[in-house]
Amino acid sequence: MRPEDVYVVGAGMTAFGRHEVSGLDLGEQALRAALDDAGVSWSDIDFAVGGSNVSGKPDSLVSRLGLTGIPFTTVKNGCATGGVAIATAISAMQARRADLVAVVGFDKHERGAFAADPVAYGLGSWYASTGMMVTTQYFAMKTRRYQYEHGISNRTLARISARAFRNGKENPLAWRRTPLTEEEVLASAPVNDPLTQYMFCQPSQGAVALVLARGDRAGDLCDTPVRLAAVTQRTRRFGSFEVFSPWLSKDPWNSPSVDASAAAFAEADVSPSDVQVAQVQDTDSGSEMIHLADTGLCKHGEQEQLLADGATDIDGALPVNTDGGCLANGEPIGASALRQVHEVVRQLQRRAPGRQVPGDPRVGFTHVYGAPGLSACAVLTL
Repeated sequence: MRPEDVYVVGAGMTAFGRHEVSGLDLGEQALRAALDDAGVSWSDIDFAVGGSNVSGKPDSLVSRLGLTGIPFTTVKNGCATGGVAIATAISAMQARRADLVAVVGFDKHERGAFAADPVAYGLGSWYASTGMMVTTQYFAMKTRRYQYEHGISNRTLARISARAFRNGKENPLAWRRTPLTEEEVLASAPVNDPLTQYMFCQPSQGAVALVLARGDRAGDLCDTPVRLAAVTQRTRRFGSFEVFSPWLSKDPWNSPSVDASAAAFAEADVSPSDVQVAQVQDTDSGSEMIHLADTGLCKHGEQEQLLADGATDIDGALPVNTDGGCLANGEPIGASALRQVHEVVRQLQRRAPGRQVPGDPRVGFTHVYGAPGLSACAVLTL
């Protein structure tokens, strides 16, 4: 192991769903579990990063874990919060400011759709009256346009959801563990055409934490450390159609997902075809469909056949969202990207809490996308 490389040596996660305890309580549970997994104590950690969207200041956790004077950075980047938290941690480690770092993300959302203030996103208050602050409408519009351009049926959207709920059934930490057929997904209540009730995830509650170590320490702390070969983040370009975009270009620029994933694969010196287990943002089934191509895991328009062939199933050629993704787990915003990394780490270590990907996967990939147009991606290797 090279000293400058960064490895995941510990991981902890609460169940996702509804909890009686606070968001900070969930964060503490996940962080203590990650420390135990790495076999270290809080006093061994020399830097920490945390993220939460609505459920408290993560750096407040020092009052519970120990007042050691540790540097603790709090981040908030929408659904990409966890990915940015990992990138922040790696930057500190590569700068030799830290050797052993804890990363935690949590949220405790109440029932109902996410609410957003247009002024907080640099838009006029009038923008909410257009209906575009309702994210279900944005995702549906983007999905419908993509279907039209690439000839993809609603059946493909249902296949994505049905596979997510099958995987969720086998994951003891997932929230939605009742499998649904494609017909049940298609027949569920319409939300915004073409997306139905069971094609959307829901705000949920939970926490995930990781312990990261530099290469010169990782082997002493973990039997199977997983290397973070690349962690990248990108924002939107001019003209791209993203969450809360006030206008739509007739020729959209690349999504930030395209740029972030390309940068991650280049930095890790692997190609999308090398990926053996993947997590892509599935706020809704249409988003997963688009993100599969945006990240280079398939070509645009190939999703119809890919899903029909079962290629993204857990025993397929490219297992995707093997823990059920956001569709089965829901989305506590601060924890979502860390859940993705937790799942890939466990798959590569052969310790997945749900069904294990067959064979011996050695390359994993995660992708998250957040408002108002930010993507974070990671490549993980053994």
